[in-house]
Amino acid sequence: MPIPMVMAVAGRRDCVAIIAREVTAATRPMTKRQVLQLKFDALGLVPAIIQDALTGRVLMLGWMNDEALRRTLRSGEVWFWSRSRQALWHKGETSGNVLRVREVRADCDADCLLVRAEPAGPTCHTGQESCFWQDVDGNPLQPPAAGFLDELEAIVQSRRVASPNESYTARLFEQGRFKIAQKVGEEGLEAAIAGVAQDDDRLIEESADLLFHLLVLLNERGIALRDVLARLDGRRAPPTQPMD
Repeated sequence: MPIPMVMAVAGRRDCVAIIAREVTAATRPMTKRQVLQLKFDALGLVPAIIQDALTGRVLMLGWMNDEALRRTLRSGEVWFWSRSRQALWHKGETSGNVLRVREVRADCDADCLLVRAEPAGPTCHTGQESCFWQDVDGNPLQPPAAGFLDELEAIVQSRRVASPNESYTARLFEQGRFKIAQKVGEEGLEAAIAGVAQDDDRLIEESADLLFHLLVLLNERGIALRDVLARLDGRRAPPTQPMD
């Protein structure tokens, strides 16, 4: 019998609060709401798209049966049904690269899941961050970008090996950390001045310059944008749970 599906799973790093009909003793419903019945296929499976909860990057596609979904919701880590092995599969059980659940969503037809999760390491068995690392001809690609800043970070990284004569970013890297940090300070000051004394268009322009040079500085220090996003995410207050 299909299990009742949650509308969402809300949580933080050390706790996952499950909205479902069955709740473990360690958790309780965040709110009273109607649950929906998932539409499993003829084999009793439903596709589950895994998305990085911090960056929005698509990581992989797996399949869940009712027991895999139950274990995912109860444990706070992703479980699948392996169609090749015909067995339950705890993602990362061997490698340690588990997927910690932040939220589970069903689509409008209730026949597909979106699991927003925090990956503990590379998601793909090949060691790639995402399983979607090749085109339809098998040619390797960069991981799918989660958004423009993600794409920009990859472009900045590529400029580290570019010719300084052809790239402003490459010239910044050639000039070194002090020069890059100086540019961040200059752009930050100009953004602050624009914020109090200039029009909106100027503030947008200076903010774009600041974000760009900050990405260059982070790259020079070997710090990923994801690390900054994780720090910001860690500062969020946990979701408030109303009293029963």
